[in-house]
Amino acid sequence: METNDKITGLVQGVSGLVTLPDVFIRINQVIDDPDSNTDDIVQAVRRDPSFTVRLLQVANSPFYGFPSTIDTAAKAVSVIGTSQIRNLALSMSVAHTFAGLPNNLVSMDNFWHHSLYCALAARALARQASKCEPEAVFTAGLLHDIGELIIFNRLPEQAKESLLLVLDHMDVLPVYQAERQIISFDHAQVGGELARHWNLPPLLVECIACHHAIAEAQRYPREAALVHLANILAQMAEIDTLEPGDVPPIDPLTWEITGLGQDIIEPVVRQIQEEIAEAEKLFLGN
Repeated sequence: METNDKITGLVQGVSGLVTLPDVFIRINQVIDDPDSNTDDIVQAVRRDPSFTVRLLQVANSPFYGFPSTIDTAAKAVSVIGTSQIRNLALSMSVAHTFAGLPNNLVSMDNFWHHSLYCALAARALARQASKCEPEAVFTAGLLHDIGELIIFNRLPEQAKESLLLVLDHMDVLPVYQAERQIISFDHAQVGGELARHWNLPPLLVECIACHHAIAEAQRYPREAALVHLANILAQMAEIDTLEPGDVPPIDPLTWEITGLGQDIIEPVVRQIQEEIAEAEKLFLGN
């Protein structure tokens, strides 16, 4: 069986366990409909009262810092913007979406803690880079490792073998390279295929699929490079280090593609360490 067919089969095999929430599906469909308008998006949001409450809570938090109070779904859509509403809807529900996909290899708390760190770093970096949507890149950062959860659930023995291979190489061998050796594909490819399967925006698909191979990004190389960099800075923040040797290497192409300099590393790491507690309350319910 070809590698792409294996990945497709893997993703289709979890479709019954991992389903996007109805509110996101409705918002996604309405935004993609060329005949829809803002009122249609507002109605899609309002159909889920619990989502509306959480949306208003997030929109009024210091995390976003909008200058005025957002007290209705209509005002949220107007102030936040349609594409960002879609990203928020996905970001707010993603941890719950994967709750039905158990695994015995990693702590889900640790997984989402890292994912949220990556999302925060991606957003901070996107604000420094030109021509990027920070909230879209935030969502890409949050979703960047979702393929790991599918591999852990569907291929637990091979996943365990990959993790042991990483340990055998004293953490010098990245997980994605170990996966390629053991399984013939990696979690980024699986995550990208899941994003395609869900009809997520192409930016999210490419960022997820290429965050370990940014040279392969064709439509959104800058955003993919930002997620790649954010993933490394997230690991720095988690272990509280600024030493490059303590984390996987940053692809040198990152600096060329993003136009950022290495002087961005320390301020972003410190910023996301300050933001993580509030973000966990909002997005992970901690």
